[in-house]
Amino acid sequence: MPANETVGDLLARRGVSRRALLKYTAYLASAMALPPAASRTMAEALANTRRQSVIWLSFQECTGCTESLTRSFSPTIEDMIFDLISLDYHETLMAVSGAAAEEARLAAMKENEGKYVIVVDGSVSTRDGGVYSTSAGKTNLDVLKESAEHALAVISVGTCAAFGGIPHARPNPTGAMAVSEIITDKPIINISGCPPIAEAMAGTIAYLVTFNRLPELDHLNRPKAFFGDSIHDRCYRRPFYDKGLFAKRFDDEGARQGWCLYEVGCKGPVTYNACATLKWNGGVSFPIQSGHGCLGCSEPDFWDKGGFYRPLSATTRNNAAIVGGAAVAGAAVGVASALLARRRRAQAAKRTQPSGETPS
Repeated sequence: MPANETVGDLLARRGVSRRALLKYTAYLASAMALPPAASRTMAEALANTRRQSVIWLSFQECTGCTESLTRSFSPTIEDMIFDLISLDYHETLMAVSGAAAEEARLAAMKENEGKYVIVVDGSVSTRDGGVYSTSAGKTNLDVLKESAEHALAVISVGTCAAFGGIPHARPNPTGAMAVSEIITDKPIINISGCPPIAEAMAGTIAYLVTFNRLPELDHLNRPKAFFGDSIHDRCYRRPFYDKGLFAKRFDDEGARQGWCLYEVGCKGPVTYNACATLKWNGGVSFPIQSGHGCLGCSEPDFWDKGGFYRPLSATTRNNAAIVGGAAVAGAAVGVASALLARRRRAQAAKRTQPSGETPS
């Protein structure tokens, strides 16, 4: 693309109308809980800026984060996100390889010094100098430090990059660490999940490009727009939880009736993500809707928290403070509901019983 070409110029050259851009930014603004006027601001800013230079580094990972983005079903999101950014380095998606690929990374760093954004997926091996994960003759640890030195910001996508993920799980033979434990002098945004939701990645990058600042983050450096509520808060099975109606097994009548999956290990009450609202596969479903409890994959150390199919009350040693009183409250509501229902049945039976007879 020409050196001074803006995103708006590029979109126009590709036949993308201003209306289409407005629709896209309206979608992103809505997903990030921004006011309606923000969509126009985003569209104007994006149309008048050059594409953001992005260097994507893949370390100890499974490529699921890249798959999540490129296989998104949201209309045109793949095209739009790659129009908004200049993906100057990505080992999986680049046409070139070997020395040419490494030269592209170094050239992007030089040409955009102080302005490029690093996106990392995968944890970083640190044991024995990081020799357990290398690329182009360099350890991931060295590549990360070199690339981040003159970066504007770092986005850790996926739980492996954000918190160490599965490579960090016990016994952690490679000394896997989160990016934030290594890079401490740059702004870092964590977009956790295994894999993360594509809209969370796209929305965060668009926000950076539009407003030239970080979005509001939670205590784990995750964008609050996507990680501000727990899965439990937004779950469509919540009414069953409040009534104390829980599936005991994945194949029992409660499971078939769509009851709460808390007692078969759902970690929704302590997991923060937008799965229950944005969902997956173009908003079709998410794990709980498919009949499987939340694994808590967007939280630190999710792999080592006592078992995926054990209820929180067991994996947290009955610590009600950890689960936010969830199990206690749910059980209490369930007992109260059952007693009230029994009382109403008895009253109804008494009203319909002929005078002089005692209900059996």
